[in-house]
Amino acid sequence: MTAESIPGTSMPGAGAMPSREGDFTIEAHGMEPIPETARYGSVSRVFTVWFTPNLVPAAFFIGTLVTLDFLKLGFVTSLLAIVVGNLVGSYFVALLSTMGPKLGLAQMPAARLPFGKSIIVPGLLNWLSTIGWDGINSVFGAIAITILIPALPFWAALLIIIAVQALLGIVGYEAIHTFEKWMAVVLGVMFVILTISIFGQADTSLTDGFEGADQIGAFIAYVAIVASFVLAWSLYASDYSRYLPPTTDTRKVFWYTLGGMAIASGWLEILGLLVASKATGGESSDTIFAVLGGAGNIVAMLAMVAIAIGTIAVNAMNDYTGSLSLQAAGLRIPRVYSAAGVAVLGFLFTLYLQYSGDFASNFFNFLLFISYWISPFVGVVLADWWLRGRKADPWSVVDFAKLPTGTVALAALVVGFVIGIPFQNSTVGYDLGGIFNYVTVTYLHGADLAYYVGGAVAFLIYWFGARSSVKA
Repeated sequence: MTAESIPGTSMPGAGAMPSREGDFTIEAHGMEPIPETARYGSVSRVFTVWFTPNLVPAAFFIGTLVTLDFLKLGFVTSLLAIVVGNLVGSYFVALLSTMGPKLGLAQMPAARLPFGKSIIVPGLLNWLSTIGWDGINSVFGAIAITILIPALPFWAALLIIIAVQALLGIVGYEAIHTFEKWMAVVLGVMFVILTISIFGQADTSLTDGFEGADQIGAFIAYVAIVASFVLAWSLYASDYSRYLPPTTDTRKVFWYTLGGMAIASGWLEILGLLVASKATGGESSDTIFAVLGGAGNIVAMLAMVAIAIGTIAVNAMNDYTGSLSLQAAGLRIPRVYSAAGVAVLGFLFTLYLQYSGDFASNFFNFLLFISYWISPFVGVVLADWWLRGRKADPWSVVDFAKLPTGTVALAALVVGFVIGIPFQNSTVGYDLGGIFNYVTVTYLHGADLAYYVGGAVAFLIYWFGARSSVKA
């Protein structure tokens, strides 16, 4: 299918698109809605497209963080926090994923409905976030390859990761879905083997290092860390359901999204928790390799293969979503070029992370601080979607020049983020004199409530500020 057969297309990204499962036509089609006549695919693939990219060492690394000085959580407390955090974060991603079949739009383009022209702000923020996530994930994958091939320098191993993920991101939606589908089986088998090996040396003796309100605060802080990992996918949610037929049962979309995401990330986080007492606070690929027996151990080598595959799986989605986010922000750049650009910038950011030192601190700061704007964004988008009665004309967002200003949505996003600042628990806050953690440190014993406060405030501001102008 070409752009000429699609009404209303005007951006250079409009063009060829896949027409069936297994069709690897390069997806030149950009952020415009997928016409109902071009929809296809099995809803069950929603599970695998969220399961595979969460079987990554970044999730394992989160599981090892429980021994940090401001957490000091016991095994049972940590296990409960992992379950709660994954359910909370995945719930909102699953809600947004249901918009895909209804609108045929990716998530950031769909956010043009409430944000209008102000989509420039969240669109560019998400584009930067995808580059950041590329960098975080690629550190793990590239180190895994250097462990497999010791003679290979880090930058060369990184090039291998970048080249494969960029190819998937450029080919687009169908290539990503197919890769995630088959790698779900491959990685699933590999991680079952890894799980059995890790269980053989698991340490469940961790005890809580705080008592009373301090322990509750540490628990809530860890829930926030876990939830933030999966909540970040909110900005990608409908990207991978937008080709599904409009008649698709959205309840299945919801549960497949929530299940695939929560099961995979929770699984890896629990594995990290089981060996947290042996972790050094460094990069997870080295930790996993050492825990599994190191050089000469077939299971340890298998784990490095799994990590490399998982890195490609997650970063391909970063490149694809980044390309759509840049278009949603109003930049007239073909999707395939934008996807390649994200991969290249991710390569450069990875080199910075690898050679700047203190990876654990960099990871923690990125995961929390840069993602605090996501919950206000989710609050605005959900408020608008529900005000519209879960339906809208997707073609109304295509022409940037005709979009409304989106002042209410942007104000809700900014105010929600600002009000959430004192409720943050980030080391950045301490570096800036405690401004970013004042309420958390002074009154909440370290409990991070910024996501909940920011999201709720943004939702309410938009709900009451826009309900007279947004009609169902």
